[in-house]
This record gives sequence, C-alpha cells and structure tokens, in this order.
Amino acid sequence: MSIFSKTTPEPVQIKGKKLTCPICQNHLFYSREAQLNTATASFFNLDWANKSAVCYVCSDCTYIFWFLEE
Repeated sequence: MSIFSKTTPEPVQIKGKKLTCPICQNHLFYSREAQLNTATASFFNLDWANKSAVCYVCSDCTYIFWFLEE
C-alpha cells in the first residue's frame, strides 16, 4: 500500500500556477496529507485536533512542499 494518495505522480497547480521543484525543475508530484502535530496536543493525546497540511513530493528528487489546507 502506498503512503501517497495516488500511485502515479501528476502535475500540480497552486493558485493557478504550475508547481515546479526548485531543486530539479521537475513538474510531477505525489500527494499526501500530513498532520501538523504540536507538543501540547500530543502531550494531552489531542493530536486529532491539530491542523493538517497537503504535501506534494517531487517524483524525481523527493523534495517536499507543504501547504496548509484552507
């Protein structure tokens, strides 16, 4: 089972602009959701209350972009 929401990398647009990896100039990315845990919430077992982010991982060099969900 893949940790990514799609098994094939795809082009991504953010605010109408094509996402490009700043390291290798690639235009294909895997995506996944990640939780932004805080020490306080984790201490009280409230990790579910933390915000989430969408991560786009470059299919070539694996550079990761993080975007807060709206």
